[in-house]
Amino acid sequence: MAPKWRELADRLAERIRNGEYAPGQQLPHIRELVEEGEGSKSTVHAAYKALEAEGLVTSSRGHGTVVRQQAPLKRLGIARYDKAKWRDGDEVAFIADRVASGRAYRRNEQTQNVSRVKAPALVAEAHGLPDGSEVYARARLVKEGPQPTHTLTSYYRPEHVEGTRIVDPTPGPAGRGGGFRVLYDAGYEIDHMKEELFARVPTTEEAQLLQLSPGEWVVELHRTTYTADGTVVEFAIGVHAATRFGWEYDFKVPDSANTEGESK
Repeated sequence: MAPKWRELADRLAERIRNGEYAPGQQLPHIRELVEEGEGSKSTVHAAYKALEAEGLVTSSRGHGTVVRQQAPLKRLGIARYDKAKWRDGDEVAFIADRVASGRAYRRNEQTQNVSRVKAPALVAEAHGLPDGSEVYARARLVKEGPQPTHTLTSYYRPEHVEGTRIVDPTPGPAGRGGGFRVLYDAGYEIDHMKEELFARVPTTEEAQLLQLSPGEWVVELHRTTYTADGTVVEFAIGVHAATRFGWEYDFKVPDSANTEGESK
């Protein structure tokens, strides 16, 4: 016979799956279920912890226990950087993901902190800088409503961004079109990128910042952005809550044999 907390967790899970509790909806407070005769405080607490471990809900101080969004955001792999979005419009990358996912957004769902720091070894290597060089670090925390989705810290050479909106710590994108538009206006038009992805266990600080459920992993992104002549104008490190994104890539399949033939 299953313990009482397991029976309660199963009943609540069924109500979540049949839509009685919708994504984003807060579950009743523990005391409410206790008063309704669902069990003791420890029983209800154990049931909620089980739902959290199973990825059905999230729990945080101040927000209670909330049904998790079951459909992850589309994290567009290539289309999110379409120049027409940010050069000619105001659809910066995180907004492009929201639009593609049919989700609402506000520009101030991206906060940021800008500082001039000694380049970490990984950053110095990406930019081809000597040890001890300084860079600008533009650190953002991006949320969907109250829930954080990811962090992203972009590192720039000072001579590329000094005096631009990129070093302005005002919350939200760096003006119309965001950071890529700022670089474009400064004469550094982005041409190509390299992205590397790594799945890993989060640090304690990351788990708290992203409000991760126990056992939830993160996907770390390294993005190197180049101009046509190969100049690195941005190196970024992102940490994404793994269950809150679906990574989508749509691209033309290359044929290196034909490319080699054309170059002869």
